Amino acid sequence: MNWDQVKGKWKQISGQAKQQWGKLTDDDLDVIDGKREELVGKVQERYGVAKEEAEKQVKEFESSCSC
Repeated sequence: MNWDQVKGKWKQISGQAKQQWGKLTDDDLDVIDGKREELVGKVQERYGVAKEEAEKQVKEFESSCSC
């Protein structure tokens, strides 16, 4: 699945994102609103990982998303 598809279905997919990254709040997911860079930034912020690691996690989420 590409990110345009993820963005278009963000309301449905945000639950899967919350399962993947339990430290993300509902408010975080509302702010992210399907924006890839916002998701990367929030993962980086909440988990204290480098940007490269956050990018890797988001890419894996994108490819494994069951939407």
